[in-house]
Amino acid sequence: MMEIMHNAVLEFECSGMDSGNRFSIEYTGRGQDISPEFVIKNLSPNAKTLAVTLEDLSHPIRDFTHWIIWNIPAADRIKKNIPAGRIVPVLGNARQGTGYGLHRYAGPKPPKGKTHTYRFTIYSLDCEINISANSMKRKFLKKAKKHILQKGSIVGEFE
Repeated sequence: MMEIMHNAVLEFECSGMDSGNRFSIEYTGRGQDISPEFVIKNLSPNAKTLAVTLEDLSHPIRDFTHWIIWNIPAADRIKKNIPAGRIVPVLGNARQGTGYGLHRYAGPKPPKGKTHTYRFTIYSLDCEINISANSMKRKFLKKAKKHILQKGSIVGEFE
């Protein structure tokens, strides 16, 4: 029987940031505001789905959620420019929840002249999470808690 790797670190790269971990304009609210591509390095063979969050760590509201999407079929790549919508048919009917981006990606857009720090987190899960697309990150995490196999984060900045 294969042992499940609960809470192992998930490694990934994000096309939306340069080598200095600064966001490229294309992936921000001042550019095209499209979601970046993610390349996952060590995905558990037990993973069934993926979830992604984007949080503004500098926002006055702690860990302000810009984007949350879950039930992405497990794969070693998540393509860029995920379309808006509660349900995303091109991603196996993945669900986008409620954040700054209402059922869509909403990239960094801090006040002019301010630098904010942002964090992408990707979770691999052993199942689909059946909650409403009107759900926020807190509800997703509560429901997903016992199903998270791996988790990894990348932090970047944008001014």
